[in-house]
Amino acid sequence: MNSKLAVFGVIGILVTTTLPLSASAASFDCEKTDLAADEKAICETRALNDADVKMVTTFDILTSLLAMGTRDALREEQSAWLKKRQACGGDVACLTTAYDERMKQLTQAFEGLSRPL
Repeated sequence: MNSKLAVFGVIGILVTTTLPLSASAASFDCEKTDLAADEKAICETRALNDADVKMVTTFDILTSLLAMGTRDALREEQSAWLKKRQACGGDVACLTTAYDERMKQLTQAFEGLSRPL
């Protein structure tokens, strides 16, 4: 098995085993009363909720594998992405696109880890 498949296999296992069973499995508390429009849409839409959990789990795993400077850059990218997500408001199509794009970026970062030096 090549290293890229191994990394994605581990991610798949971790994502599926860390998904809580409740409908409010997002990476933030869906029970809060002061949720922003994007957060409300994520909590109310199962596909977005699942995408949020997958994205944050992937992000957390990736940051644990990166060197400090690269990790900081990834965190800055994540902050910029969160602003982009917030700009979607409650627009489910916009949020879906934002999550798809972010997962592509994180996947590319994982692929960069498995490339030979």
